[in-house]
Amino acid sequence: MSRIVYRITDLLYSVVASLPIGTNRGVFLLLWTFLSGRLLTTRGAVIPALDAFGLSEEEVRRAWASLRYGKWKIQPLLDAWHKRVVAEGIWQPHRYGKYRVVACDWIGFYRPRLKHCATKHYDSNAGKSLPAIPLGAVVSVGSVGSQRLGVLRTLVRPEKNDPSEAALKRATLKAVADLLQPDEALAVDGGVGIALLAEADISRYVVRLPQNFTARRNFLPEYGGRGCYPKRGELVRPLGRTYKANTLPATPPDRTEVWQHQGASLEAAFWDNLVLADQKPGAPCFGCLVITDPRYPDPLVLGYGIDLDGEALHGFYLDRWPIEQLPLATKQMLGLQRQFVFAEESRYRLPELGLLAGSILSYAAATLPAVSTGFWDRRARPTCGRLRRLLGRVTVANLPYLGEQVRKKNSVTAHLPKGVRGHRRHKAPEPKETPRKKAARAA
Repeated sequence: MSRIVYRITDLLYSVVASLPIGTNRGVFLLLWTFLSGRLLTTRGAVIPALDAFGLSEEEVRRAWASLRYGKWKIQPLLDAWHKRVVAEGIWQPHRYGKYRVVACDWIGFYRPRLKHCATKHYDSNAGKSLPAIPLGAVVSVGSVGSQRLGVLRTLVRPEKNDPSEAALKRATLKAVADLLQPDEALAVDGGVGIALLAEADISRYVVRLPQNFTARRNFLPEYGGRGCYPKRGELVRPLGRTYKANTLPATPPDRTEVWQHQGASLEAAFWDNLVLADQKPGAPCFGCLVITDPRYPDPLVLGYGIDLDGEALHGFYLDRWPIEQLPLATKQMLGLQRQFVFAEESRYRLPELGLLAGSILSYAAATLPAVSTGFWDRRARPTCGRLRRLLGRVTVANLPYLGEQVRKKNSVTAHLPKGVRGHRRHKAPEPKETPRKKAARAA
């Protein structure tokens, strides 16, 4: 137990070390409370969770104040976390050809009872968008041993002037374009079209496309001898379909590839040098491939802007799945699917810290020896659920001394008003007397 506690404490210390004294201790205790799973027992209530972690009444208030009023932002914490993971050298990024994988997704924390919530997120169970706090997440994809793992790099909030989902997608893709290194490319699921990627100036990507996707050649067809000269390239339809009892055949591919994957024979058909269906030749071009897997009824349609073969493009797209581990560890494992904070800043800070805690928990579980749940767990695996159960027995009394840099800030408060005077309450102004009331009083 002590080895694991020291390991978690060391990871959290490297994350909060750059924060101001006092605030760093509050954020440190918040992250430890999240990792211990106290929010599961308190059903998402932060103050009871801090109390259940063993903090005194004053420490609970100070930790809560660091969440509500602390002078910090999430991006420096994420930068410190990513730097620590890379420096340890245990996590190795995935590389296909000369490109490393970066994945992005959008995570929603549903708040159905939050008043004046301008943001929404789509819920597949409800079949519609519900009031939520959505965040755009970007991770670097790699592995620890044989376990795939995404390391959180940045979180993007919705814009205040435009809280729509489309604006959040554009802001997230813009953040991706700013952080992508020359040897990195983006893997993203459906819902993000090639037009959005081009608008964000992202040219290295692998994106899932709809089944009815169409594009055009990046060159003009030959003149047929009659009518006006062609202005757009030939239409390319990767998959055939039926429309109003008419069969629309698929365009023959430029080339094909076949390879073996997990005992199955996969075939990929390629269409190169394409532009969007509403664009003319000369626009930014891309490629399209359709992967047919006999184990699935529908083929996989991908668009790409990097030079890789079919097997590498297939593996590159599949490596976007580790980002789905992030909301799973945050919501189900740590209990942040329910939240009861309502201030403008806290409603975003709490899910941001929760996602950071989920990333730390997943990495710590993958790098620590597997912890058995009990005598019945004969083949324990290094999962975040098993580690969280063990951390549930940790209280603040078990934490080691953190030194002089992570401590309570000894501020001078003798000159400040205390008690009721410290509330700065003022007498409410008397309501103005209306002419009707004034006439009635005079009568």
